[in-house]
Amino acid sequence: MIRATLIALVVAAASPLTAETRVPMSQAEISLGFAPLVKEAAPAVVNIYAKIVTQERQRTPFSNDPFFDDFFRGLSQPQQRVQNSLGSGVILSDDGIVVSNYHVVGMATEIRVVTTDRREYNARVILSDKASDLAILQLDEAEDLPFLELRNSDQVEVGELALAIGNPFGVGQTVSSGIISGLARTGTATGEGFGYYLQTDAAINPGNSGGALIDVNGDLIGINTRILSRSGGSNGIGFAIPANLVGEIVHQARSGTEEFQRPWAGMSGQPVDADLAASLGMTLPEGMVISDLHSASPFVEAGFKVGDVISMVDGQVVNSPSEMAFRMSVAGMGSTAQVTRLRGTDKDVLDVQMMAAPNSPPAAPIQLGENTPLPGLTVARINPDVIFRMGLALNAEGIVITDPGQHGARAGLRPGDVLLAINGNEVVETTEVPQFLSESGRRLKLNLQRGGQRLNLRFRL
Repeated sequence: MIRATLIALVVAAASPLTAETRVPMSQAEISLGFAPLVKEAAPAVVNIYAKIVTQERQRTPFSNDPFFDDFFRGLSQPQQRVQNSLGSGVILSDDGIVVSNYHVVGMATEIRVVTTDRREYNARVILSDKASDLAILQLDEAEDLPFLELRNSDQVEVGELALAIGNPFGVGQTVSSGIISGLARTGTATGEGFGYYLQTDAAINPGNSGGALIDVNGDLIGINTRILSRSGGSNGIGFAIPANLVGEIVHQARSGTEEFQRPWAGMSGQPVDADLAASLGMTLPEGMVISDLHSASPFVEAGFKVGDVISMVDGQVVNSPSEMAFRMSVAGMGSTAQVTRLRGTDKDVLDVQMMAAPNSPPAAPIQLGENTPLPGLTVARINPDVIFRMGLALNAEGIVITDPGQHGARAGLRPGDVLLAINGNEVVETTEVPQFLSESGRRLKLNLQRGGQRLNLRFRL
């Protein structure tokens, strides 16, 4: 276990196990700086070298012309391209459990991990989650490794000292210092709906991704993931994924889960601003107001209604859908979360079961074969699980395109398109799709719902 005491900031009291936090009192204490802390924590931060093989279509002289690019699309053969990714990771157990970013290793075909003492290990991804940008690795034949303890990131406060450790620009392990600049940052570092970050001014640069953000005790408080920058370098606005979410994904990885399980809320909502607070009769704006609820939502079963305001989950403040998703993820699948509800002048705490989105009625997916007008097209019946996975509206019904296939994509189809009718025939079941397409002849008309728009696609086969 890695746990260091920052000598420049703490001094041993009467008992050797007790420390008192105070300002450095001598030049000797100041000169030590962060050296003892870094010496203890740095060996648990590793360099990661990942190889990613992608399929890319050979470019033609007409690639920049929309018409000719589409014409040559089916004639050029895709070619393999090898990309090398450089990043950082943090060892979380002596048997070689390592956490890094999804964008560093999530799509890798070969991963090599190098420790500070130059030992090298082959590694494999045992669980990853693109939405939270986290990936858990297992090092092969690893034992007795130094590792960092996870701190309860809900206890982190703005103004705390923090160190970022990683491998920026591939120059080698580097340490930068700063403070925690902000908490619960959402919607600033990524477009994902599950983004929820600690903000720091400790310098984070390319290559730092997946590295450690630690406190003055050497505990891990976050995984460095993104920056806001116009130049590509650090401008003092960096973001780290809180340790509590890291702990949950590690727990699921150790339990053998193949895909990160995130509890389903079955709701949509929006932050309560001053105008909305006034209309709801609230003294101050706080929380997130529920704007829609699916009938199968666990919040419906717990007693919530549209118009209720959620202000806290398990004692932690919630002010946006992103914060709500984070708190539910940290609570973990199968647990019971205590959710604070504001309804008019009433305030109460209700127990809500953290559950997966029901796969009922069965999605019954179907993929069309090669001898069909749209080979590779995959459709499924819309249910809560499909709504959650594809980000559909809570009131979505019918049959949805989960994969348009190569020909469908060229025809303008997209994942998430709700298939309403084929040549005027209303589509109710997935089994009707290949039937209606086989009867279409040389002309095909598709009626679709895409977001809030209805589309009519017509083309010849």
